[in-house]
Amino acid sequence: MEQALDRIAKAIDRSSSVSVSVQLRGAIEFGIASGELPANARLPSVRAMAARCGLSPVTVNGVYTALQEAGHIEARVGSGTFVSGNGPARGGGAQLRLLDRKIAELVRLGRQCGIGPAELSMRIAIAQPDTRLPMRLLLVGNFHDATEAYAAAIRPVLPDGDTIRAATLSEITERPPGDVDLIVAPRTLRTQVQPLFPDLDIVDLTLIPNEATRVALASIATDARVVGYTYFPSFLTIMKAGIMRFAPHVSDLSMAVRGEDGAQATIAGADVLIYATGAEYLLDRMRDGQTAFEYRHTPDNQSMRRDLLPAIEAARVAQQEKDAVT
Repeated sequence: MEQALDRIAKAIDRSSSVSVSVQLRGAIEFGIASGELPANARLPSVRAMAARCGLSPVTVNGVYTALQEAGHIEARVGSGTFVSGNGPARGGGAQLRLLDRKIAELVRLGRQCGIGPAELSMRIAIAQPDTRLPMRLLLVGNFHDATEAYAAAIRPVLPDGDTIRAATLSEITERPPGDVDLIVAPRTLRTQVQPLFPDLDIVDLTLIPNEATRVALASIATDARVVGYTYFPSFLTIMKAGIMRFAPHVSDLSMAVRGEDGAQATIAGADVLIYATGAEYLLDRMRDGQTAFEYRHTPDNQSMRRDLLPAIEAARVAQQEKDAVT
């Protein structure tokens, strides 16, 4: 957590055309989405964050206010400011509470039937499970290829019978699909996706740089002139922090944003170009001697097992109970 905050502070670029408030907000948002700023983690106070980043308290307060309105962080009276804990962990807790209630009901029913704990345990052990209700997941992202790749990474961990399909936010905004039981999306898209599916839970997708990206970053020559290029201004700081984390040996690092004055000249002077997803078009403009690779994320395996799978089971139980009522 402290290391992540240090990287965010060091990555703020005051010479960039992207305002420092946009940089800080984007860094915190993507830090939350990547899991480096975990749910319920306490953030520095406004004054402490301002001092850490070399910004004014007014700027940091504005960023905190915007993040709070978006649901990414929350102020707890007398305690401080925390990363919101309203993600998929709730599903796991709800599922366990439901299990406890069902066990209590089963024990009472067993007593009414004259069955003691030992025989009840034996019956449970040999019982055949009910047919699983298949869950239909929708993964929402910004870019088609990246979102499809995220879905492909998730499919192997899904329970048998459950399915996941990918769609970009722009594809579903006008007509959200109705044949969906659970939504999966990066935390930064939650506030845009939730109104489209007001009756469904959203599981926050935790992303980390994939293995190919980490290997490529570690393989950059020490004396290389490196440029990181992002499609979205809000991604600039967290991308720079990630490059600094996995390529700490690189000393000549510049960042560029799509549409920024001088961006093409900056890219032309690079030995190594690291481009964010969505900026693949830059490959057609590379000169001889330049190398380039994509800075791509992948779903975090630990988060999928800790957060996604319990949320799926909670949604399954809720749907089964709903079907039983109707």
